[in-house]
Amino acid sequence: MKFEQIDQPNSSSFLTDFHAQKEELSTYFHYLPGEESFQNRAASLKSHPVRRQQLTKVIRDYMSTLPHSDQVELHLSELEEDALVVIGGQQAGLLTGPLYSIHKAISIILLAKQQRQVLGIPVVPVFWIAGEDHDLDEINSTYTTKQGRLQKHTFNDRPNRKQMASQTTVETEKLQSFIRDVFRQFTETTYTKELLYKCLSQAEQVSTYSEFFAELMHDFFAKEGLLLIDAAYQPLRQYESPYFVQMIEHAQKIASLVVEQENRFQKAGYGQPIQASIDNANLFFVVNGERHLLRFKAGLFSNETAGIQFSLQELLDIAKNHPERLSNNVVTRPLMQEMVFPVLAFIGGPGELAYWAAFKTMFEHFDMELPVMVPRLSMTLVDRKSKQYLDDLEVSIASVFSGDLQAHKQAFIDSIKDEVADEMIVEIQQTLINQYANLAEHLSALGPVLSQLTEKNVQFHEKQFTYLRRKIEDTNLLRHDVKMRKYNHIEGMLFPEYTLQERWFSPYVFLNEVGPSFIDELLSHPFEFNGKHQIITY
Repeated sequence: MKFEQIDQPNSSSFLTDFHAQKEELSTYFHYLPGEESFQNRAASLKSHPVRRQQLTKVIRDYMSTLPHSDQVELHLSELEEDALVVIGGQQAGLLTGPLYSIHKAISIILLAKQQRQVLGIPVVPVFWIAGEDHDLDEINSTYTTKQGRLQKHTFNDRPNRKQMASQTTVETEKLQSFIRDVFRQFTETTYTKELLYKCLSQAEQVSTYSEFFAELMHDFFAKEGLLLIDAAYQPLRQYESPYFVQMIEHAQKIASLVVEQENRFQKAGYGQPIQASIDNANLFFVVNGERHLLRFKAGLFSNETAGIQFSLQELLDIAKNHPERLSNNVVTRPLMQEMVFPVLAFIGGPGELAYWAAFKTMFEHFDMELPVMVPRLSMTLVDRKSKQYLDDLEVSIASVFSGDLQAHKQAFIDSIKDEVADEMIVEIQQTLINQYANLAEHLSALGPVLSQLTEKNVQFHEKQFTYLRRKIEDTNLLRHDVKMRKYNHIEGMLFPEYTLQERWFSPYVFLNEVGPSFIDELLSHPFEFNGKHQIITY
């Protein structure tokens, strides 16, 4: 494999400033990536209270249904003693969801390894599955390409309610049918049958979205000892009970601090990623697997639409006795994560880092610090056809992201345009317009009705000329179909919809071509967390 680096495509001003480690960002973060930051964070965690034996038991019990891994067991034992963690998380997407879930897990594992070596202490990787997420429209789809266009594949077996992924059941036969439909879009290779058979077998072992996600992620990363935990796992909720109590008692303060901090973020020119509000309790109440966001007003926690209302004491009693009925939102989830784990570093995507910028003062209110914030690795995988076509067209991979490839494509389209036919159409069109103008002038004395009819006739002819131009252009493009397919394939695989590939495709698109060891090969590469976009050509 060939590894290259380019500047991050479509980077926001915030992310650009973050990678440049601008001094002004200390307003939003306690630690930016750097050797001294990791050392200082590790030292500060010595006073961070963690009920290690209880926490380790929760994770061990959660992972007990997954195939045994010696490396997982080693990391659990280390966590039980004194290990720190590198952590990140993602929704439980089908077929692992978009590639950035895999990139995030790779980032977590590699950073944990690096810091274990640098700091000389146990650092273990943890992946937090957002099983409490209820946005099934994002979870239940995946994409392939056909002639350079994205093809969406949706698993339609979903409830009408906003049910949490960890409590949304999936029927085995329907899930397997979905998997087969996706694999039918792949070009048959020596790996296809093996991958399909394994994926179908894994589908037989699960009953929910989250379980299927955990099964696949464990299969990919068990050898690396990646620890998995579902945020909605009931024993974890029991463990979190005292932390829910604190969040409820300080709900008003949490809301006001986050609103103030986000306003600072906006004034700095970075936008409002959360759009926090002062009356948000930043907690959900769960009823039959469905989450209802609570508001705090006039001393009451409520959701009017769901007909839910609690006094402070009633909600505190729920937190103490039935914490599984509570769920975190985008504001309190990071706070919960840091209360639960001894987090050395958090691995996040661009959007997540922007969210966390609003939490510094909230963490300080609880005498805590944000961990070292590290952007996940961002990658584009260059398939063999794209590599061949880039060579054929004599364009670079960087041109795909800079817009030069699109300009190159447009220049080619312009070069094959039938100028003679276009000029003839323009001449005919202008003659027709002039003749209609003469007719309209002649008919004007007879009233507005005939003038309007004349104008409609002109518009009709203009549509026909437009249609004719398009048909001529399509015919010309068809004569050059081989070259156009090359442009379309490159765009569709490497920069679909002018966004990064990692936001669309599951890893199986590439495992099918390269083989099941592909992720292991990526893990063996010494990536740097330098903010660059990684280009991997195989």
